[in-house]
Amino acid sequence: MQYRPLGRTGLNVSAIGLGTMTWGEQNTQAQGHEQMDYALARGINFFDTAELYAVPPKPETQGSTETIIGTWFKARKNRDQIILATKIAGRSPMGWCRDEGGKTRLNAAQIDEAVEKSLKRLQTDYIDLYQLHWPDRKLALFGGHGYSDYPIDFTPFEIILEALDRHVQKGNIRHIGVSNETAWGVMRYLIEAERRGLPRIASIQNAYHLVNRSFETGLAEVSLREDVGLLAYSPLGQGTLTGKYLNHARPEGARGTLFGRLDRYQGPGAEAAIAACVDCAKEHGLSPAQLALKFCDTRPFVTSTLIGATTMEQLAENIDAFDVPWTDALDDAVNALNTAHRSPCP
Repeated sequence: MQYRPLGRTGLNVSAIGLGTMTWGEQNTQAQGHEQMDYALARGINFFDTAELYAVPPKPETQGSTETIIGTWFKARKNRDQIILATKIAGRSPMGWCRDEGGKTRLNAAQIDEAVEKSLKRLQTDYIDLYQLHWPDRKLALFGGHGYSDYPIDFTPFEIILEALDRHVQKGNIRHIGVSNETAWGVMRYLIEAERRGLPRIASIQNAYHLVNRSFETGLAEVSLREDVGLLAYSPLGQGTLTGKYLNHARPEGARGTLFGRLDRYQGPGAEAAIAACVDCAKEHGLSPAQLALKFCDTRPFVTSTLIGATTMEQLAENIDAFDVPWTDALDDAVNALNTAHRSPCP
């Protein structure tokens, strides 16, 4: 297992991060525990979760994933072996996350509430990396295209940082990060942190995979020059890059079959791009998952690639994929794919 610096924090995280969002919906507590045991045994020291999980989001399962992780910490007594990341929900109508209902927002009161609730569910007194799941600003996210000058208020960056800093000072949070953020947003956080002596973001967790390389435009330079590494989520494009959904297939038990939510991977050009990736893998003697996962692992701005699985077989195969040798021929092939199919699934 490789370990890489998490920004400028002094922490080193495994190049593979364990994603957890199916626990509490598709996976039971026992299965979540089994995955964590196996991941730790394979050298994974970085687990990622969120107050929102399990997915798909709904009141009945909100917080269940953190609860499962907390019961594992209590049973194994190994909190010090894990670098734990969780997230606070950004601006949304999902009022069930908050005691008073209404919209979730990134403001001081809601940050205080969310941090305390996550600590309780996780059965820990500190969070290694606390992330803003998506911005308080209104943006075209999760498959949206383009940008409009939305006439809507948002919590100033310095106010968010000050609220987080209070928890850093208390020891509840060690470091902070962002997710589903833009290059402008990352730079604004960095500027305000430097200007005011506030916590510096250590990472950015955005979707990144063979059919979504939009991170490379703008954000990659910020990531490398400012030491804000990418935690690449959905490296298999929500499973689409395995090829299992091609030709409108819906395998029994697959997340896309159970819940839909594949719109991000069904826009113009998506099917052709995904099929081309699958064919490319086969031409080079790899499985589609091996090509997709190793591609992410070899990008210089990627700190950790977050994998998720609903079965132990999937988890083992995903971890094994990182042992595949990467060659110049593979790099040329994926770049040719990108030229022919320019990020149809942002």
